[in-house]
Amino acid sequence: MDAKNELYPLVSVISVNYNQAQITIETIESLQKVSYPNLEIIIVDNASKEDPEVIVQQCPNIKFIRSDKNLGFAGGNNLGIKEARGEYVLFLNSDTEVDKDFLQPLVNLLENNPNIGIVSPKLVYFFSENKNLVQYAGSNHINLFTARGSTIGFKQQDNESFNHTIETNLPHGAAMMLPMRVIREVGLMPEIYFLYYEEHDWAHMVMRNGFKIYYCGTSTVYHKESMSVGKNNPLKVFYMNRNRLIFVRRNAKPLIAVISFLFYSFVALPVNVLKFLLKGEMKFISKIIQAYFWNITHCKVKVNPYLNEQNEIIYANFK
Repeated sequence: MDAKNELYPLVSVISVNYNQAQITIETIESLQKVSYPNLEIIIVDNASKEDPEVIVQQCPNIKFIRSDKNLGFAGGNNLGIKEARGEYVLFLNSDTEVDKDFLQPLVNLLENNPNIGIVSPKLVYFFSENKNLVQYAGSNHINLFTARGSTIGFKQQDNESFNHTIETNLPHGAAMMLPMRVIREVGLMPEIYFLYYEEHDWAHMVMRNGFKIYYCGTSTVYHKESMSVGKNNPLKVFYMNRNRLIFVRRNAKPLIAVISFLFYSFVALPVNVLKFLLKGEMKFISKIIQAYFWNITHCKVKVNPYLNEQNEIIYANFK
């Protein structure tokens, strides 16, 4: 084995591009400056409408995969996994930039703790003043009755109190690292969601297999947040509302799932509709109702985490 590989196991960094080539290039350029000496960068283009070839032209020393259709967040990352050679796989949003020394603490943590299945670094808002506003410093559980969770440190000033490394409840999908052996044991990221909630579901799959989730505060990633989808658009409203119900169906016991659906039907849905109505945002109302009825018309779809046929087919090919 190469001496460098013994000291520095290969890390495969996977990032999905969709119609934001220049932002993705900035992410790649940031990664190319890191101090960790053994990594490969894999960019998956999710059938962008704009020509992504500029990425390859400006960043030739990467693996570039172009999908002929938009596979969603999970599908794009799963496509990258099948090309990854690393002992560890880092999933990194294409709207991020990184500290030059951010990777070594993540590798060290996983090397020394084989029971850790996922670790996420500290996430800081890129466009905050002095890049000093925290987005993620760990997470609380998702409440299966409401399908809502919260992140620790959200919109607080970055200071030494967030520099610790601790077990947490959920990773952040914008930056999370897994050992390849865990992916092979647990399976690929569930693709039923297309966008949003898939990393939370994957984390539950990881924990059901006996692994832990960790937050590493000595590693920092700067997030430009929602560059590809937008902070507030109909697509986001649809998937956030559709997928919160899917998440409960896949992870809650039947009685809790029923109570959660009733809560959404008679509390969350009316409140959100009223909120958008008062703002005159009718396009959001139609999307939130569409998301609700998707779960009714697809009530027989196999969404149980152990019966995800789509994921099983992809995983069979991967193994």
